[in-house]
Amino acid sequence: MTHFLAKVSFAALIALASIPFAAPNASASEWGRPPVAGVQYRPVYGCLPVEAVRKARFAGLRYARVTSVTPRRVVVSGRNYRGWDQMVFANGRGCPLIRR
Repeated sequence: MTHFLAKVSFAALIALASIPFAAPNASASEWGRPPVAGVQYRPVYGCLPVEAVRKARFAGLRYARVTSVTPRRVVVSGRNYRGWDQMVFANGRGCPLIRR
């Protein structure tokens, strides 16, 4: 009988000790405001057209605009000191230049 009382009292002690750990988790949210969800941004693996135009303007192409976007390349057209010109960028991270 003493073993039974020892086991029951030990189980009650563990049950009472675990209650304070569960209470803060349940009361952590405020009732007046919805929970704030973290915004997850998708990493950019391709070449953004804005970035291709920026790189073309930096390379000396004036009036640069995106002419064509395919899964493999981004074509930017504009004027340089000789006349109309095109720059072709790979549709990958960092917009590497393929052809000028």
